[in-house]
Order: sequence, then C-alpha cells, then structure tokens
Amino acid sequence: MSRTSARKNAFFLLFQMDFNEAEEYEQVQEIFFSEWEDSVLESDKTFTLQEVEGTRAHLEEINGIISACATGWDLERMNKVDLAILRLAVYEIRFAETPVGVAINEAVELAKKFSSDEAPAFINGVLGKVAQS
Repeated sequence: MSRTSARKNAFFLLFQMDFNEAEEYEQVQEIFFSEWEDSVLESDKTFTLQEVEGTRAHLEEINGIISACATGWDLERMNKVDLAILRLAVYEIRFAETPVGVAINEAVELAKKFSSDEAPAFINGVLGKVAQS
C-alpha cells in the first residue's frame, strides 16, 4: 500500500469519527481495519493511525486554523467530506513532516474523488492560506 492509499484510509477514519462519539474511536478503528479487503501491512496501519491520532490530538487547533483560513465558512455548515480532508491536510502541514506541496496535492486529489466539483478549488484555496500563514 502506498502513502497515498494509507492517507486515503486516514481520511475515511477521520470522516467516520465525525459521526461517532470520541469514546467510540477504538471500536470504529477496530471495525475499520477488520473490514479491509486487502491484507494490511503493519507499517501502513501505523502510518494511517499516526495520521488519524495526530489529527485528533490537535483537532481544536486545526479547527481554529481552518476557521481562520476558510473566510466566511462556519465549520458546522461545512461539507463533512471537505472538513475531514482539510483536517488531515492541516495536520500534515502544521504538525507532521509532510512537505506542504505533498499535503496540498493529496488533499486536492481526495477532494476530486470524494467530494463535489467545487471542492478541489475550495480545498486548494484554504490550504494555500494555511501554508502562507
């Protein structure tokens, strides 16, 4: 599995967490990995969980960054797919060692696959502001 695929799985888990209580995280994670059709390498699982847990650990700060950079958008009214993509990318830009260009490109690609036609431009714009700030 590539980092792109592991990142996609991190996005899936983050998206699911928006619909579950924080206390249910372990259960959601367990179900998620048990339903993977392909065999999971431990390194891929580790990277996926590192991305998810890092995002969750910094969620309050990440939400503040998104709010500041997504001018005119309330997080509560934002598309949940876009929000999960943005949260993961902001984590990578601000708290992980992912190059900014890689984080933005991966986020835009996720938006192309899983969100609306307008989402890639929106996500690119917000993350461009995040990178500049």
